[in-house]
Amino acid sequence: MFEAVIFDWDGTLADTRQVIVISFQKTLSGINCRVDNEFIERRMGIGAAETFQEILEANKVPFEEELIKQLVDRKSQLQIELASQVKLFPGVKELLETLQGKIKMGLASMNNRSVITNLVEAKCLEKYFDVILTADSVSHSKPDPEIFLKTASGLEEEPEKCVVFEDSIFGVKAAKSGKMGCVAVTTGVYSARELEVAKPDLVVKTLKDSRILPFILH
Repeated sequence: MFEAVIFDWDGTLADTRQVIVISFQKTLSGINCRVDNEFIERRMGIGAAETFQEILEANKVPFEEELIKQLVDRKSQLQIELASQVKLFPGVKELLETLQGKIKMGLASMNNRSVITNLVEAKCLEKYFDVILTADSVSHSKPDPEIFLKTASGLEEEPEKCVVFEDSIFGVKAAKSGKMGCVAVTTGVYSARELEVAKPDLVVKTLKDSRILPFILH
């Protein structure tokens, strides 16, 4: 039986795809840089700083760390302004409510703390999470397991006793390389077939899937 659950945010608990794309594109327009929406979507989960770096490199735009920081700050500000457009996926509150009191719960997102704090409070979810970690707390992006390992440590649980919920292939790889259980959900941009390559323990279409609770609480 698992002792702790660690949830990703973007694409797993919340439908943030459109808001993230808009905030990235508006930020990039400020430096006259263009990229396809899909380029952004397929990198959700690795963090804004790394995504901006990849975009600038792909467009052969020279940059320094200060520019990346400015872009991340601007993107975060825009995403907060668009927070009202973010919706939780079906089954999220019901799952959190069912698990509360039965198992420790953490939130681990490669989004920035200002964004996550704003959204979690706006959706009245802060009471469910014992620990919340964001990109600001780690040095390495997914698929490095650092954010999940630090969250497990914050929950005072061994990695093997934790199960991660993820929608991205980066997140699934991070969970498995951290020796954790993993439930992959296809509410993000990745298909079940793509996610299965990273060998999650369970793949579900939504968090309403009846197999989830038996898997976690067995």
